[in-house]
Amino acid sequence: MKSSQFLISTLKEAPADAEVVSHRLMMRAGMIKRLAGGVYTYMPMGLRVIRKVEAIIRDEMDRAGAIELLMPVIQPAELWQESGRWEQYGPELLRVKDRHGRDFIVQPTSEEVITDVARQELRSYRQMPKNFYHIQTKFRDERRPRFGVMRGREFTMKDAYSFDRDRDSALASYQVMFDAYGRIFDRLGLAFRAVAADTGAIGGSASHEFQVIAATGEDAIAWCPESDYAANVELAEALPLLAARAAPAQALTCTPTPGKARCEDVAELLGVPLERTVKSLVLAVDEREPVKDGDDSGAAARIIGTKVWLLLIRGDHELNEIKAGKVPGLAGFRFATEAEIVSHFGCLPGYLGPIATVRPVHLVVDRTVANMSDFVCGANQIDHHYTGVNWGRDLPVPGEGAVVLADLRNVVEGDPSPDGRGRLSIQRGIEVGHVFYLGTKYSSAMNAVFVDEDGKSKPIEMGCYGIGVTRLPAAAIEQRYDDKGIVWPKSIAPFEVVITPLGYLRSENVRSAAIALYDQLMVAGIDVILDDRDERPGAMFADWELIGVPLRVTIGERGLKDGQVELTVRRGMSTTLAPLAGAAQAVKDLLQTC
Repeated sequence: MKSSQFLISTLKEAPADAEVVSHRLMMRAGMIKRLAGGVYTYMPMGLRVIRKVEAIIRDEMDRAGAIELLMPVIQPAELWQESGRWEQYGPELLRVKDRHGRDFIVQPTSEEVITDVARQELRSYRQMPKNFYHIQTKFRDERRPRFGVMRGREFTMKDAYSFDRDRDSALASYQVMFDAYGRIFDRLGLAFRAVAADTGAIGGSASHEFQVIAATGEDAIAWCPESDYAANVELAEALPLLAARAAPAQALTCTPTPGKARCEDVAELLGVPLERTVKSLVLAVDEREPVKDGDDSGAAARIIGTKVWLLLIRGDHELNEIKAGKVPGLAGFRFATEAEIVSHFGCLPGYLGPIATVRPVHLVVDRTVANMSDFVCGANQIDHHYTGVNWGRDLPVPGEGAVVLADLRNVVEGDPSPDGRGRLSIQRGIEVGHVFYLGTKYSSAMNAVFVDEDGKSKPIEMGCYGIGVTRLPAAAIEQRYDDKGIVWPKSIAPFEVVITPLGYLRSENVRSAAIALYDQLMVAGIDVILDDRDERPGAMFADWELIGVPLRVTIGERGLKDGQVELTVRRGMSTTLAPLAGAAQAVKDLLQTC
């Protein structure tokens, strides 16, 4: 490729709305152009990166035994109604109608379509295991698209789906994909971690996210440096920070705390550590019944009652809403309204507690709080808190009777690792891949069954495996950049080598040497571009440093007089000299280290 045959459209400054490094550099390097909020055109330079990412993914998916197909972007609503996700998915699901008024969706994922394929094609245990994958455009109507292509509305994703006869076989297929993902991200040159994760809207039981480590990542990862434990903070188990509950040493006292509604302020007023305080969080769960036929209210279900729950966590901890939603009875919770709080506690928020509520509430206690003694909590009176609160004397013991004991909080730096082998550290990550064991969630809902060896009909066991193809280049940039621009790993750089001749149009010697080296590298199978533009050296170098090509070869009259060319490795910007006669071999050797 010669630059005169290509498009190089770099910018000196990034647009004002570019929030993170990858967004700024992809815009400046001419890799993407914004069309609408969360929707981008991939320019030729960026598309070359995408195609290399796809090639690595295809290679490893094929190696793992997966079969490529292509499913449509537009899907009929009937399939999503069968699975139940037509109502469940939420506003991110873009719903459209055709000219006949029939409902369709613009796919955010393809579980329903692939399950429909499986129920038509996989009729016998002899046809399994099978794994189908495709690389296709997706659309999720994000409320606030941001961070460029990392949180866009339209994006490209590789999704794969495994089909097996039983759980053990399905988990074996899951492991095959887990291993393939590790190879993919290794080949992409990324520093990553596979972390235990929540299954979210996809559903299922087992789940791992593949997180690229980056300070700008949206996700917090808990990991143990002394072991291989790693989990998304949303899922990481929080062990109790107190080994046992001490005997009461203080009397229960209703203590004035005028104007002090926050745990931090109460602790400061009373002269006690924040760790001695307990935070009260009030949730509500609406009980619903389906609307009967003939009801014209337009509602899918009618609220027939509301249960109010009180959750207790230590004053310095934060509620983990995903964990809370898994407490039996708390699925689909919302935060209680002020009116609901006043009716149950007789008090406004800020002074709430579990003692002497006006109306009964369902009480859930975090593991660490359950082992606290002589703690401070709200007294359900404005400007008052209880001190010297103890379980067993002032409140029922958590885990006994109606008081639920649960893991409710986010882990924090320094917490004990759940595997008992050290302390947790917290780092940021960008999710680039996710693997799920789905079980029979979709096959049961959509009647995807097969005849097993015993002649009985059974639902197919499924797994689901996604990679954010267009998110990967941005994630790579967040890991590899400097003050000059992008520093691509060789495997996905738009070009492996750029030849930058000085005075290409003015010097026959430079032009001949550059073309000769270009031809040699092309024959050797190296992805090289020859910059044959009539640009000043400084501007030419700045462009390629911004774009991030791993290796630059500079050819000029001065060097040719000594029979030499300059080789500059983009990462670290180290420059060495090589003889012109052996330049092609020197490039090949140096590329191995890039």
